[in-house]
Amino acid sequence: MGKTENQERTAVARQRSNVYGLLATVYRQEVTSGLLQQIKDPQFLGVLSALGIQLGDDFFQKHEGELLEDMAVEYTRLFLGPGKHISPHESVHHQRNDAEQGQLWGQSTVEVKRFIESSGLDYRSEYRGLPDHISVELEFMQQVTLREEQAWREEDKDQALYCLKIEKKFIEEHLIRWIPIFCEKVIREAELPFYREMAVLTKNFMEFEKREISRYIGISTTY
Repeated sequence: MGKTENQERTAVARQRSNVYGLLATVYRQEVTSGLLQQIKDPQFLGVLSALGIQLGDDFFQKHEGELLEDMAVEYTRLFLGPGKHISPHESVHHQRNDAEQGQLWGQSTVEVKRFIESSGLDYRSEYRGLPDHISVELEFMQQVTLREEQAWREEDKDQALYCLKIEKKFIEEHLIRWIPIFCEKVIREAELPFYREMAVLTKNFMEFEKREISRYIGISTTY
C-alpha cells in the first residue's frame, strides 16, 4: 500500500470517528458549555454548513446561559419525559418480527450487549444505562473507527480490515435498522433547530455509512 493511500485511509477513519463521537455526545446528555463552544467553532460550523445543517439565528444570538437552558428543556422533553417522549433505545424502534419489538431490554438490547462485548470492548463501570442507548452504540462505532485509524497509521492492513468488517456488521444488524426511524421522529417532534438538525445529520450519516462501508472494505482489500 502506498504511503499516500495509507494516509488517506487514516484520515477518513479519523473523520468518521469524529462524527460518531460528536453524535454520541449530543445524545448522551444535555448540551454543555464545552460542547456548545466546540460546535460554534468556525471550522466546525463550516463543516456543518457544507453538510446543509443550519442551526438557526437563536443558536448564535441568544445568551449562552439561556440557550443552554432552552436546549436542556428540549433534551428532556424529547428523550427523557416525563410523559410522551422518544426513547433513545434500539429495542423500542428496531423493526423485528417477534414480540420483542417496542420493549426496553428486549432481544435487540441483549444482542447489542453481546456484540459490543464480543468485540473486546466493555462498558464503563459507572455506566448504569441500557446497552442499546443511541449514545452507547455511536460511541462503540467511535471506538472501533479509532482502532481502524490506529491500524492504518501502523500500516496493519489486516487489523484495519477486521475493524471495517465489525463496523459493517454493526451498521447492518443494528444502526441502520432503527436510527433512521428514531431520527424521523425527532425531526417531527423537535421544536428547536438544534435537535432537529442533529437528527437530520445523524440520519444522513447513517445512510451514508451504509452505502460507503462496503466501498471502504473493497478499496482496502485492493491495496
